[in-house]
Amino acid sequence: MSSNSNQPKLEAPLRLGVIGLGRGFMLTLPSINADDRVQLVAACAPRESSRAAFEQEFGGRTYQNVEDICADPDVEAVYIATPHQMHVDHVEIAAKAGKHVLVEKPLAIHLEDGIKMVEACEKAGVQLIVGPSHSFDGAVMLAHKIIQSGDVGNVRMIHAMNYTDFLYRPRRPEELVTEEGGGVIFSQAVHQLDIVRLLGGGMMKTITAATGNWDPARPTEGAYSALATFEGGAFASLTYSGYAHFDSDVWQGWVGELGYPKDPESYGQARKALTKVSSPEEESALKSGRTYGETPARPPAPNHEHFGPIIVSCDGGDLRITPNGVWLHGHFEQKYIPAPLEMGPRAGVNSALIKAVRFNAPPSQTGRWGLATLEACHAILQSAEAAAPVKLLHQIQTQKTNIGGNS
Repeated sequence: MSSNSNQPKLEAPLRLGVIGLGRGFMLTLPSINADDRVQLVAACAPRESSRAAFEQEFGGRTYQNVEDICADPDVEAVYIATPHQMHVDHVEIAAKAGKHVLVEKPLAIHLEDGIKMVEACEKAGVQLIVGPSHSFDGAVMLAHKIIQSGDVGNVRMIHAMNYTDFLYRPRRPEELVTEEGGGVIFSQAVHQLDIVRLLGGGMMKTITAATGNWDPARPTEGAYSALATFEGGAFASLTYSGYAHFDSDVWQGWVGELGYPKDPESYGQARKALTKVSSPEEESALKSGRTYGETPARPPAPNHEHFGPIIVSCDGGDLRITPNGVWLHGHFEQKYIPAPLEMGPRAGVNSALIKAVRFNAPPSQTGRWGLATLEACHAILQSAEAAAPVKLLHQIQTQKTNIGGNS
């Protein structure tokens, strides 16, 4: 793969250790494989089959205990791709060992744990980045760059919408329990909030929301709508449904969330697959079949990833974010601005990690940024329960420079 001049140049690849070889890692692996700036040197996982597969494919060392991989002197940074509820313990172990951290979204389930994680990394002097998140998507970062340029004036309003089959994909039992990080708020709203906060400047002021919990067989939030206000007067609407009916990828040129072309004839396959499952154990096994060592990694997607249709209204026009670029609808003309795809859809995450670790230049999506997004996730739940607006207290501004992505 060719490297763009905007990408950080390295004399030697960043040596990355992975904690957790499950579904999250599988989604990021194609972009790691396509990026010669990152080298997988170690992994930690409880399944012997996954560890053996890693050793065979990458020749790296494997561990059963998080403490052991964090003590490996050859590991510069760790990518924590374990279930949500494990993040706090694993980040604290990594920080204590002096390892820089890329942790999967959400930062944590509980705000108190998120604060502990951020403070542990700051005390240890290590970088903490939350991702991959769709705020790193190429077209989102392009829209952010356009906004930062000042060419379209101030952001006034944002609309974000996404309809998927999320709730009917194979789940472990805890993924259907809100208190354990299940449902769409901590896994999906976190993406949408991250994007909207990035484009709106970061400083959310209030959230007013309603949530949907409509299927007794999947007893957690499967949908939400929220209205967020920002310091300075901008506002945003965010809507998501994971109930596997309408598919908003029809408005994204049938490019799926992960950047791969989608066949419209595959409609209903998530629900159909679940009809063949007779127990939670069978469903968990179905999900395990999608993890590392059980299924081969896909090649890098031919398109950027996305998180549904997004329109940003500014003084000078509207920005419509598509999978591979941004439409700028101005006062008198409209034009399409493409977002180049270089080393896989998640190359922006790799770039952010490299810049932070090797050049001490953290992106917007730092630990404190992830904490602010986590606060907004909880605000959706709190507002829906109280039927009242919730004020936000832990928000931070979007970085003006050193943002994640191909900038």
